[in-house]
Amino acid sequence: MIPREIVEEIIHRNDIEEVISSYVTLKRAGSNFSGLCPFHSEKTPSFTVFSSSKNFYCFGCGAGGDVITFIMKAENLDYPSALEFLARRAGITIPKNGQAEERGISRTRIYEMNLAAAKFFRQCLFDPAHGAEALDYLANKRRLSGAVIKHFGLGYSPNDFGMLTSHMKRLGFTDEELMVGFLCGKSQKNGRLYDYFRNRVMFPIIDVSGNIIAFGGRVMDDSKPKYLNTSDTPGFKKSKNLFALNYAKKNCADRLILCEGYMDVIALHAVGFENAVATLGTAITPEQARLISKYTKSVLISYDMDEAGRRAADKAMKLLSDVEVDVKVLRMNGAKDPDEYIKTFGADKFRQLIGKSQSGFEYKLDSVLSKYDTNIPEDKIKAAAELCKIIAAVYSGVERSVYIATVADKLGLTADVVKNDVDRIRAGLIRQYKAKEGQEARMEARNIGDRINPDAAKNVMAASAEEAILGLMLLYDDMRSRVVKGGSKLTADDFYTDFGRRVFEAITELEASEGGFMYSLLGERFTTDEMGRIQSMEQKRRQLSTNSADVLDSCIMTLKAAKDKENEENDWRVALAKKQEQLKKKKENKN
Repeated sequence: MIPREIVEEIIHRNDIEEVISSYVTLKRAGSNFSGLCPFHSEKTPSFTVFSSSKNFYCFGCGAGGDVITFIMKAENLDYPSALEFLARRAGITIPKNGQAEERGISRTRIYEMNLAAAKFFRQCLFDPAHGAEALDYLANKRRLSGAVIKHFGLGYSPNDFGMLTSHMKRLGFTDEELMVGFLCGKSQKNGRLYDYFRNRVMFPIIDVSGNIIAFGGRVMDDSKPKYLNTSDTPGFKKSKNLFALNYAKKNCADRLILCEGYMDVIALHAVGFENAVATLGTAITPEQARLISKYTKSVLISYDMDEAGRRAADKAMKLLSDVEVDVKVLRMNGAKDPDEYIKTFGADKFRQLIGKSQSGFEYKLDSVLSKYDTNIPEDKIKAAAELCKIIAAVYSGVERSVYIATVADKLGLTADVVKNDVDRIRAGLIRQYKAKEGQEARMEARNIGDRINPDAAKNVMAASAEEAILGLMLLYDDMRSRVVKGGSKLTADDFYTDFGRRVFEAITELEASEGGFMYSLLGERFTTDEMGRIQSMEQKRRQLSTNSADVLDSCIMTLKAAKDKENEENDWRVALAKKQEQLKKKKENKN
């Protein structure tokens, strides 16, 4: 265990408002601060930092906790790693004998392993006995200079089943570490380890702190799969990272270029477009969109010009719009992607192309109009229907008005006619949203689909009483003390749900400990999602005007009554089963 006094010092030296301000733009809201939640997309701030309690809570998605929980969630860290992160930030040294045992394999170990593997891949690339073909591929076919190859740390994984594995084991890395780090797999036939990446050009993926967190490997021919990427590990989550952001972050304040592939990004950086990044083998995710919004407010989408690229661009436009990032789209004629365009036409032509980039709506408008001959009435109707549907989904009324006028002009229709169709479609969308919202609210009221506390759906009243009790104990020292000292005659056995029981046990154990209750120590026992639920219990009680000892006693009575009823029903079921067994045996004896 990290000593309690060290944890207290870490929290004291990392002011929650200051830490969160480096991720979220906070504005004063009374005695607290509010901003757009970094954990889900929203247009109206629902994320609040509470100055008095030094906690945060999002009333939209339910994320909540203290500064440690925030870093766990924002940086994808476990509890000990989040403490180490904050300790480094505050210049605090955690004593070696006070470090918590790492759960599984730490992200630090993953980083050490990836650095060693990257050095191995690079050595193999420049070794004629192994990397001659790969170096020729990069230098001649892909036209990359030696400086660019070295800048991005490119390498080569030999066409050998165990060369990397043997090398890494000689360096002291274990079989388990290599498998968890996704550098090797285990054969189902003979149980032997084998190199995961073989005969591929290797692209190290580096985070904004300079750590090698993962790899992408590309074949040099037409074999499949073309790309092979590291799966999620303790040090890497592909949905939360972008290739080359470690370089682009210094050059993307005005605009960021979003590409699909590693080679597109490298080609752009090589000719001076150092604000380019790429998603990691998948379409853009909400987490990546929020990450982008931290570094820029304008994105140029430069995806492949095939059907898959167009679908990916549509998704990117929506997700980036959700986090209030301005989006433009690049149309490349005569080339399928930025890499090919630059090789064919040069960097200056690409720069000119950027100047002709389209807004998201212009891109969609041209895409729809290119599918139809609007001189034919049936095609004009189909084009109008598609465009009205696109406009109806736009949040801003001003934008809708501008787009309605544009579509009306393009199709030779009156603006009123287009507006009527847009309003009708939008009204239907709003009805669907409200119906879905109402259904979700009804399910939530009955605790249906509760992933954190699935037992709650079995008895809504008991679960509600549990949350009230725990909220009061979190808020008030005297109520917590009274429960622990036995004044309320409440025990863990009285709790109906497993989650409620676990929270109660954690609170009471900490309260009874030598140092007393400390909210931040809960983070060692619960996940970030569970910490959000615990914080919601506190916030629900904080918003109520009546939080007296009588309320606590009333909730305890409700909980005990529910538990007694459950016990009676269980006793009845046991008695019934026993009676049925007796009757069965009696019948068998007669026969």
